Amino acid sequence: MENLRLDDFTKYNFLSGLKYSPDGRKLAFVLHEMDIEENKYLSNIYIYNMERDKSYKLTSGNAESSFLFKDENTILFPALRSKKDKSRREKEEDLTCYYEISLLGGEANKVFEIPLNVNKIEMLDENNFILTALYDNNKPKLEGLSEEEKEKVLKEMEEEKDYQILDEIPFWSNGQGFTNKKRNRLYLYNIDEKKLTPITDEFTNVESFKLNQDKSKVILIANSFIDKMHIKSDLYIYHVEENILDKITHDDPFYYSYADFLEDEIIFTGSHMENYGLNENDYIYIMDDKGNAKVISPKDFDYSLWNSVGADIRYGSNATIKADGKYLYFTTTEYNSSYINRIDRTGNIEKMTIEKGSIDGFDVLDGKIVFIGLRRLKLQELYRLDNYKEEQLTYFNQWVIEERKTSTPERLTFETEEGITIEGWVLKPVDFDENKKYPGILNIHGGPKTVYGEVFFHEMQYWANEGYVVFFCNPRGSDGRGDEFADIRGKYGTIDYKDIMKFTDIVLENYPFIDEDRLGVTGGSYGGFMTNWIIGHTNRFKAAASQRSISNWVSKFGTTDIGYFFVDDQQGATPWEDVDKLWFHSPLKYAHKVMTPTLFIHSEEDYRCWMAEAIQMFTALKYHGVESRLCIFKGENHELSRSGKPKHRIRRLKEITDWFNRYLKQ
Repeated sequence: MENLRLDDFTKYNFLSGLKYSPDGRKLAFVLHEMDIEENKYLSNIYIYNMERDKSYKLTSGNAESSFLFKDENTILFPALRSKKDKSRREKEEDLTCYYEISLLGGEANKVFEIPLNVNKIEMLDENNFILTALYDNNKPKLEGLSEEEKEKVLKEMEEEKDYQILDEIPFWSNGQGFTNKKRNRLYLYNIDEKKLTPITDEFTNVESFKLNQDKSKVILIANSFIDKMHIKSDLYIYHVEENILDKITHDDPFYYSYADFLEDEIIFTGSHMENYGLNENDYIYIMDDKGNAKVISPKDFDYSLWNSVGADIRYGSNATIKADGKYLYFTTTEYNSSYINRIDRTGNIEKMTIEKGSIDGFDVLDGKIVFIGLRRLKLQELYRLDNYKEEQLTYFNQWVIEERKTSTPERLTFETEEGITIEGWVLKPVDFDENKKYPGILNIHGGPKTVYGEVFFHEMQYWANEGYVVFFCNPRGSDGRGDEFADIRGKYGTIDYKDIMKFTDIVLENYPFIDEDRLGVTGGSYGGFMTNWIIGHTNRFKAAASQRSISNWVSKFGTTDIGYFFVDDQQGATPWEDVDKLWFHSPLKYAHKVMTPTLFIHSEEDYRCWMAEAIQMFTALKYHGVESRLCIFKGENHELSRSGKPKHRIRRLKEITDWFNRYLKQ
């Protein structure tokens, strides 16, 4: 077997969008690959025949990242239209073209186009669809204008591209760019008439929608706002035939995260955020036809209803919650793994998967479950679940296990305070020699409400192949242990820092072959914040790599897409109410104490933790004479390490590894 290489991740296959065909005989999913030469991802639809236990490639356009079943033998998917083939008029307008292709193969045929940037579409019947699409309130309306007037407006639009007008918050969003006065709007579309009918108004942002079984009703979660978006949402029912939209919000303020029909009732998840703020775990509710809602999840059920197990080997989106028959199926994160569960309307919960690892996405039809999972050190594959037993269906990434050396995580636990246990892991270097001393890298996850698990993590496996001991843990603030464990509001840099430093002590005590004079620390997002915090509070690390970090809670409040509500919620202060508290929890306050050589990795379009955060900390370290380096990736956002352009991801990992080699291997 060969050592894992830095760029091996460019050869991995990533799976997403798993769906059953209506008859349950086939599965469709998207397989993503990287094209290094073109520096992009290639996405195509694949089919898995359940009866023949065989998969095959359906499309080859390399840009098919979403789809829906038109019937059991036909798939409908959107395709990008080349700008060079568009007229000037069309370049100023959004256009989504839809094609259909038979599951038996053959050419895809264009069936209709919608003059909008569509992000989700469902079929009502052969001629009518319901969809959500981006609506831009900033664009002038061309309807009713003469050709001369339209040309004048288009010319003005071209000139206005040189500046941006902002008059609401948030005005940008990570991965989406400027979003000022842009909303995700719900529409009906008739193919024969080529008619678009808006259902929601121009200032309502639709977050999700679901159809009932006979497609007579639509339930949607939406947030309406002007000037400032509040962290709350509303629940609506749209009656298709009557063309009536009814608001059925059961309580206000409330944040709805999921809603669907469960036979003749409505099932939804969400939280008042009263006890633990934004990160409070959701409750599961049932609502009758009179609008009466009640909690059905048990009082002692204290898990997040999503998968937060970290990994850098995913691409694309997956469903992790779905109503089927008389059950709601959903994913939970519990300690270091995620699982599929189901609940009925009386509140009885049953755990469907028992294996440790990560459920990256699933689908269920008539109680039959299939999922995309990470199992042990295997990368993403399809699995079928039968009576709690898992059967692996695909082997797209089998070569990694068969051809590359990997290190198995070794779990250790310790008591950080009386009654509070922290778990963590150590990766020994591959080809480990007990007579050698090795440098170590502490890796800190983002969130903070996420977790590390015992799954494949490319960057850490690569460092283990490069002769490093890699260690990582889930301190207080992490997911998987309930609301109280995850609640570090107003405590950033205190109890979490204590847990991480004690974990480091325990690792050094139990693994004496680690050279304590050659330790590095790194992390991204919250992990970047903690890296910045650590270097201002201890000199035990000889090198640091701070990624997409936070250094100043005051500046984060006023510059990022979530800052004005996230900072208030997580730090319990605003710049006007208690600027001293925000400054106390800001790593920048302690930058004059830093002695650790530090690399900063940041993306130019990271609006979650804006570039100013890295620039401030980098400037402070340079001002005080500390060895530091800032690497800014143009055209990338907060997701650089997970979905950035292939060449940028290679350069990012090379920058970090070279930095550690420079200071830890001399």
